[in-house]
Amino acid sequence: MTALRPEHDAGYGASYEQREAYEEPGAFEAAVDGLADPLNDPLPGQGAAPPPAPAPVSPTAPVAPTVPTAPTQPSSPGPWAAAGDGISAPPPSAEREWSGYGPYPHAAEAPAAYGQDWSAQVAPEPVPVPPPVPASASVPAPRPDPGPPYVPVRDDATAAAGGAEEATALLPTISGTGPDPVARSEPPTGGRAERRKAAKGGRGRGRTRPQGAGGPAGAPEPSTPARPLSRVEARQAARALKDSPGVILSRAVGEIFISLGVLMLLFVTYQLWWTNIQADLYAGKEKDKIQQGWAEGRQPGAFEPGQGFAIMHIPKLDVVVPIAEGIDKAKVLDRGMVGHYAEGRLKTAMPSDKQGNFAVAGHRNTHGEPFRYINRLEPGDKIIVETQDAYFTYDMASILPQTAPSNTGVIGPVPPGSGFSEPGRYITLTTCTPEFTSTYRMIVWGKMVEERPRDKGKPDALVG
Repeated sequence: MTALRPEHDAGYGASYEQREAYEEPGAFEAAVDGLADPLNDPLPGQGAAPPPAPAPVSPTAPVAPTVPTAPTQPSSPGPWAAAGDGISAPPPSAEREWSGYGPYPHAAEAPAAYGQDWSAQVAPEPVPVPPPVPASASVPAPRPDPGPPYVPVRDDATAAAGGAEEATALLPTISGTGPDPVARSEPPTGGRAERRKAAKGGRGRGRTRPQGAGGPAGAPEPSTPARPLSRVEARQAARALKDSPGVILSRAVGEIFISLGVLMLLFVTYQLWWTNIQADLYAGKEKDKIQQGWAEGRQPGAFEPGQGFAIMHIPKLDVVVPIAEGIDKAKVLDRGMVGHYAEGRLKTAMPSDKQGNFAVAGHRNTHGEPFRYINRLEPGDKIIVETQDAYFTYDMASILPQTAPSNTGVIGPVPPGSGFSEPGRYITLTTCTPEFTSTYRMIVWGKMVEERPRDKGKPDALVG
């Protein structure tokens, strides 16, 4: 067991005069020199260290008053205080007696503030704080200093591999707009080689820009090179661009319907407009031909089917149309002329006959439509048939708006329903009804009121 130190052997309760080891002259100074801290004492040849500069005080922050505390004095004087045993502070002045052993020998080498009397310190006057601003006053509160932006510490490998990308990712964070959605969500972990691989993988091919990252969603980044397609991928892309059979079929059906619609429109235009033009031209030529034959003095005789032999006038409807033999659709009616019933059991009398019914037919719509408005005729309206020898004038007597095509009695010598009760010289006009159809027939009857030779001039209905 280690032997006790001399002072311990003497005992703590004995007085300083009873301690044998420290009663020799110079023993106290030697003990102090042995216990001095070389880190706090100045080096030989150096003066005392300058006192530390006081910390700057903010003009707005209140300063707490400093309350000086009296140093703790030892219960009994002795060399332990000077030896730095932590019991009390050293004497305030180098000239003060040190517990009966004379002045402190190292006062000249002690720091400048070592011998300061801290009990005599006076608290500095507090800095006045401005009163608080009431809530009603509209004074903007000072904005706190955000301080320097945070920049992560990176090693050389990470900076070389992904420095530009990470710097781009930091810009939205520093400006306060949020993290870049294109940047990596989690930092790479592991060694330097793994971080380098992760940085290179972040700039891989095929990355697309998400919604809100400075461009439309799904658009490739400008700096990202496009990966070339393989042969299989190129073939698949070309096959995807081709139309499916359903699309081709629907397109063909649509084109067919469009073509049919155009053809129908052309057909309607032809029927309602062009046939009238053609029929009027042909009827006009046939009328001139008839009049030319009359001027040449041709003798009337048996007329061939389709041959014109007379001209009908309806002054109220402004109709002047040639009359041809027969009711053939292609040779007579479709050429804009009026056809005379002259064949088989439908054969009727001629205007020059002393008794009988002169029956004719004509189109109501298309192909010149000479009987388009015969439904407007009223009893007493004039119907005149001009021949090579005379003018035959009929007064409109009655009308049958609708009857079946099989009703051939309407063109008989004494037509039933016409109002005629005995044989006479009559005229019958027949046409299709309703308009643009051939479902029924419309019948108009008239009775001859005058036969005027051509050498006596035209009837009054034509002169007026």
